[in-house]
This record gives sequence, C-alpha cells and structure tokens, in this order.
Amino acid sequence: MLSLAANHDAPTDLDLSDGRLSWWPAFLAPAEAAELATRLRDEIPWERHQVRIMGRLLDCPRLSCWIGDPGAAYVYSRVRFEPRPWTPTLAALRERVSAAVGVRFNSVLANRYRDGRDAMGWHADDEPELGPEPVIASLSLGATRRFALKHRGSGERRNLDLTPGSLLVMAGATQRHWVHALPRTARPVGERINLTFRLVEGDL
Repeated sequence: MLSLAANHDAPTDLDLSDGRLSWWPAFLAPAEAAELATRLRDEIPWERHQVRIMGRLLDCPRLSCWIGDPGAAYVYSRVRFEPRPWTPTLAALRERVSAAVGVRFNSVLANRYRDGRDAMGWHADDEPELGPEPVIASLSLGATRRFALKHRGSGERRNLDLTPGSLLVMAGATQRHWVHALPRTARPVGERINLTFRLVEGDL
C-alpha cells in the first residue's frame, strides 16, 4: 500500500517510480462529498458505453458520461465520444479542481460504479489527444474502492484506497510507464462516482 500523510490542506506526493502522484485525502468535506454524490447521480445523463475488444463491441461494466467544452472530443478503444455540455455542479467542481491543480481542464469523464461488480480494467490514459504527459485529476465520491497501479516494465504493483472526497492527480510520465485499474470486488460495497478531469488538446 502507498503511505499517506495526514495533511488535508496540501497534497501529499506519493512515492512512485517513473511517475508522479499527488493526493488530497480530504479535498472535499465528508458532508459535501455525500451531497455531491447524490446530486450528480441524478444530474448526469448516464450512458452504457461500448468498447471494441478483438473486433467486437462490448458493453462497459459501469455507467459513464463524457462531458466537456465544444470540440473536446475523445477517442477511446477506437470509439469517438462527443462531449455533452457541462452541468452546473460539474462546472463548479471543474473550477475548484483546476485551481487546486493549476491546470485549466476542458473535459471530464464521469464513471458510475453501481456496486462491486462494476469495474475498470487495466489501462493507461495515454490517448494522443491528451498529450505526451497528461495531468489526470481523479475526484472520488461515494463508496471507497481499491485503485490498483502496475508498472509496464517491472510489473511492480501499488494499491490505494480511494476514499470519498479525495483527489488523486496523476502527472508527469505516469501514463507512459504505469497502467491502472479499479478491480471488481466480492465485498459488499455501495455506489461510487468517479470524475477524472482532463485537458484534451484540440479538436480531432
């Protein structure tokens, strides 16, 4: 497990070879995080996206929505996603996250994990439209879930429990050298909403 400091006012840099992780354990207060999870569950137009695997289109094991500025299209698994407009809540959160991280994000991928069966497989956010060293700011709401990282070369693994209201920022060469996942779990676990703010570079 990655070791975490107890400083809630400033990010803690986590020990990660060939990459850079910063962690705010309590970016949002517990009551605000809980209220936002409820609001976004109803406010976001959730969809069941599909990805292409070995030539077949398969349903993703979670609900998602791609939201962003006009022109911030995103291609994932050879499927192009046009952005939906910002909701009032997401627009306000973008301002707060952008100010904290120092990056003017123009898009966010919202993922809704309804229970422990919903998951995200191993991948890196290394699509060309994100640039060579993207900054990905991941805000967690709802239930705590285990976040896993694996080094592409050495196979080294790290785990981090993403708690509600926490903010994890992946930057530098992280996406080039590491993959990450949100594994399934058989443990009883509640619903989780994850917001990954990104900067898409230009129209595709």
